[in-house]
Order: sequence, then C-alpha cells, then structure tokens
Amino acid sequence: MSAVPAIAASHITGLVLAGGRGTRMGGVDKGLEILHGKPLAQHVLERLAPQVCTLAVNANRSQLRYAAFGYPIWHDLAPDFPGPLAGLQCGLAHCTTPFLATAPCDSPLIPYDLVARLAEEMAASGADAAFAVTGAQDKRQRHPVCSLLRKSSLPSLDAFLAAGERKMELWFATLRCVEVDFPDERAFSNINTGLQLQQLEQEQ
Repeated sequence: MSAVPAIAASHITGLVLAGGRGTRMGGVDKGLEILHGKPLAQHVLERLAPQVCTLAVNANRSQLRYAAFGYPIWHDLAPDFPGPLAGLQCGLAHCTTPFLATAPCDSPLIPYDLVARLAEEMAASGADAAFAVTGAQDKRQRHPVCSLLRKSSLPSLDAFLAAGERKMELWFATLRCVEVDFPDERAFSNINTGLQLQQLEQEQ
C-alpha cells in the first residue's frame, strides 16, 4: 500500500480574514485593536507565517494600515461585506498554490501547528476541506474559519454565493470535509467585544 503524499507548506497560501464589519465590537476594525502592544491581526499573521509559504490579508477597509504589515491585501469580490465566505472566495481566487489556509484576525492564539495538523488529516482522508474542532459531545465546537481548502473548491463556492447563500457551515456541508480535533479550546478564542479583549490582556 503506497504512502499518502503529504501536503507541504510550500503548497499552501495563508489568509488572515479581516474583512468583517466588527458589528459586535461597535463597528471597529477588530484586526487593528491592540493586544499587548500589537494589533490582533499582527498576532495572527506572526503565528500563521511559519506554517505557510506565503501570506495575504482579506480586508475591505483600513487597507493601508493592513498593508503596513507587509503582505498583499485582497478585498472581497462582492460588495457590502457579505461575510466570511466572501473572504474564502477572494483567497481561493487569488492564491496561486493548490491549498489555502485561513484564520480570523480576532483569534490571536491560533496554534502554531494548526496548518500542519489540518494538512495531515486532509491528506490522509483525501478531503476537499479540513477545519478545526474543539471540545466533545454537547460542548463540541466547530471553527470553520480555521480551515484548509483545496483551490479546486472555488467553483463550488462561487455557485453557492451566487445562489444567495452565506452560511459557512452550509457550504462546508456540500464538500468532503474532515474535522480535526484540537485539545486547547482557548487557542480558538474569538475577540468579539472590548471586554473580551481586556480580559485577554490581563490573562497573559
């Protein structure tokens, strides 16, 4: 029985999703909120960079400020902030590698082995997509924004969005997906409010 080919980091583009409205945080650009002296998005970029061959940021505003991090800025292909799936769409459309790894700008503690573990499970299963999961049974939580996708899934996503659909988990349900368990729930914490940001600042 032949070994399953590994998915190398050199075949993966990383994308930090910072294209939302920040509604739950009063409309601020969450990725630029400061944690321990650095913008949230910078924390994510620094953790994701060693895991992929190239990086970009999906942003629909504050683009000059995001560009200061030194990475390409890719904006949604559709107007009016249609949601995180639009960020995945722009990433898949722009990336020149066979795979795209994504993480949200408001999760500054993402694991340093996030992409490697997603890639390992995707290669083993032959899936179209892999995403992180934490917890067990009734506390099991999916994190589809922390995902690894094949570029070949773009036509499926284009059609899904063209039909007016927006829910990420509904699109993932149309693909061959593998859920990858991670033990540390805290690593996938989202900063959605000023209070959560303040608490994380105090914890570390």
